[in-house]
Order: sequence, then C-alpha cells, then structure tokens
Amino acid sequence: MSLLAFSLVLFAICLLAGLLGSLLGLGGGIIVVPALTLLFHVDIRLAIGASIISVIATSSGAAAAYVRERITNLRVGMFLEIGTTLGAVTGAYVAGLVSGRVLYIIFAAVLGYSALRMFAGRTQGEGHHDVPPDALADRLRLHSSYYDPAEAREISYRVTRTPVGLGLMYVAGMMSGLLGIGSGALKVPAMDLAMRLPMKVSTATSNFMIGVTAAASAGVYFLRGDVNPYIAAPVAAGVLVGATVGSRLLPKLHSQAIRAIFVAVLLFIAVDMFVKGLA
Repeated sequence: MSLLAFSLVLFAICLLAGLLGSLLGLGGGIIVVPALTLLFHVDIRLAIGASIISVIATSSGAAAAYVRERITNLRVGMFLEIGTTLGAVTGAYVAGLVSGRVLYIIFAAVLGYSALRMFAGRTQGEGHHDVPPDALADRLRLHSSYYDPAEAREISYRVTRTPVGLGLMYVAGMMSGLLGIGSGALKVPAMDLAMRLPMKVSTATSNFMIGVTAAASAGVYFLRGDVNPYIAAPVAAGVLVGATVGSRLLPKLHSQAIRAIFVAVLLFIAVDMFVKGLA
C-alpha cells in the first residue's frame, strides 16, 4: 500500500474513531490503537504514540462545544485533573518498561472491566437526587445542572464520593499514559457510577479532561521516539473532524443510547485486543 493510500484509509478510520470518541468520552484511542496494530500491523508503541496525539485532537474538537452548551462540569473536571495528570506521567514512564504483549492484555482487561461496569450501571435515570451527601463536593460547589434537548428539560444533579473519584482518576490517568486510550474508558464509569454524574455530563467532562491528561504524557512519547509523523498526522486530522461532528450529535441522543453504544464498542475492542495479546 502506498503512503497516500495508507493515509487516506487511516484518515477514514480515525474519522469514525473521533466520532465515537467524542460521543463516549473515550478519546478515540480505543479504535485508533486496534486499527493500527490489527489492520496495519504497526508496532503497538508507535500506535499508542499516535493515539496520544489523537486524544489531544478529540479533546480540541469536542470540548469547546460541550463547554459552550453547559454539559461539561468544569469544576469537576479541573478537580479530577489533579489525579489524572499525575497518573498520566506515571503511566508514560512505566510504558517504556513493559512488553508489547503485556500492553495488549492490560488494554483488553481495562476495556472489558469498563464495559461490564457500564452494562450493570444505574437504572434510576438521570438527575436523581438519592445520592450520599459529600461535604467536599459541597465545599467545592461541584453540583450543577444542564439542559438536555433529548429530554426537553433542565436536569439537576449532585456529585458524591469525590475522594473515591480522585483516586480512580489517578488510575485512569496511569492507564492513559500506559495505553494511549485517553483514559475515558475508566473516567466515564468513575464519574457515572462512583460520583453519580449523568451519562452525558460524564462523557462531556471526560472529553474536556482527556486532552490535558494526554498532553501530560505526550512529551515522554516524543522524547522516546514513539511518535511517527506519517502515522500521527492522518490520525490527528481524521479524529479532529470526527470529534467535531460527534460534539454536535451528543446533545440530541438519549443517555441510555450513549450507554449502550459505549458498552458495545468496549466489548468488541476488548475481545480483539485480548486475542491479539494471546497470539
């Protein structure tokens, strides 16, 4: 395959990755890494390096729209970035010490766990108020509301278990630096299930956060030579276009539809990567 054909095919695949990444708050890495390794046989370290760039592109393309529409909870995002940024630097360093086969298995395990947790997610509906009180969330004024066009109503919600969320974000950030997946695969379930944010707020806030998390570890990958510009350029371009389109679709979708897509995508990729890791 010529370089031009490779770039065009990769651009098309990454456009879809950016679309799903912005809808689900995953950063597009869950498609970029498997596509590069399984379809184009790119070394997983180069694939993760390109994915880190795609995560920054996804955040750039979607975060602004979600902030403008008041879906993103900026206070929650900035608070949780403390944990994710520290974790991202840790993960990027550890990635240089772990074999590619182990990375495949870890990738599959993380995605499979996230999918199962989301499948067994809450059934009370968005904006419910039966959440445990949290003094830290009250002090930081993390509670908020947003207008949902799909529901045609304003949805108010309260944030809880912020210390648990912060600890989970360190783990999520470490997975981002280690696997190049934007860590949304753990961030979204942590905010949705542990901190009890609505699904749309979880995905929008994750999109806002993943760019900062990825940028914290991108420098390590650049210095190590794991970012190939011939791979990263079409990946970033495709993901940016897809993320911009996805940011326009999210407000119009129902939260349960987003949850179903999230679970299906994660399970499919988890199985593929687990088989690759065992091969």
